[in-house]
Amino acid sequence: MEVRPNQTVDDSSIHQRHVPAAASKQPVAAPNTVDSTSVSQRLQKELMSLMMSGGDLGVSAFPEAESIFTWVGTIEGGKGTMYEGLSYKLSLRFPLDYPFKPPQVKFETMCFHPNVDQFGNICLDILQDKWSSAYDCRTILLSIQSLLGEPNPESPLNSYAAALWGNKEVDYRKMVHKQYYGGEIIES
Repeated sequence: MEVRPNQTVDDSSIHQRHVPAAASKQPVAAPNTVDSTSVSQRLQKELMSLMMSGGDLGVSAFPEAESIFTWVGTIEGGKGTMYEGLSYKLSLRFPLDYPFKPPQVKFETMCFHPNVDQFGNICLDILQDKWSSAYDCRTILLSIQSLLGEPNPESPLNSYAAALWGNKEVDYRKMVHKQYYGGEIIES
């Protein structure tokens, strides 16, 4: 505002214009603030969707205890795969900025597989650099179920399993069942 010699200035208008944002009475939202309520609502919708259709597909998941951000999932081995008839428990931990970041998903049941390490970590592109906010828990579980029957031996976390994959009918099947039923950890 330009002040001229014989002009009066209203002090209140100056103070209104020059009050820093931090001193105003309105709270200032931090950039990229996460709305945990909307994340919780999305997870509740995904849970309902899974409850309505997931079991028919051999996948399921439910919140663990009180937190909507920590789930226990189950996948059944696909028909015609080395994992047919086997059921695997997984842990899913959803970040506060879900669905913009993928959940952390791990096998809790021992799983002998080229793309699963001895700690249950999974090498799957949609859980890493190919993640999209369009994916949901059902998509994740179905992708892992598909990965069981169609591994990527070119990107192994378990090199021993990747090496045996070519001999599916005998050695690989034996190792899948030995680790599943015996809980033996096979070093890669």
